[in-house]
Amino acid sequence: MKVSARNVFTGKITKVIKGTTTAHVLLDVGGTTITASITNESVEDLGLKDGMEASAIIKSSDVIIAVK
Repeated sequence: MKVSARNVFTGKITKVIKGTTTAHVLLDVGGTTITASITNESVEDLGLKDGMEASAIIKSSDVIIAVK
């Protein structure tokens, strides 16, 4: 797989939580959890399951950092 996005994080799916129309997919990347909200249909199309290797691809024009 080749993508133009620079932020690709590969890890293991720890949990897929399906809602009415949207699912939350939790991906463990080196001890950090990334959560993606995707459609239930996409979960089925991709065959996402707990323990499966997957990548989070983050493409954004802005990243905002805040501190207290």
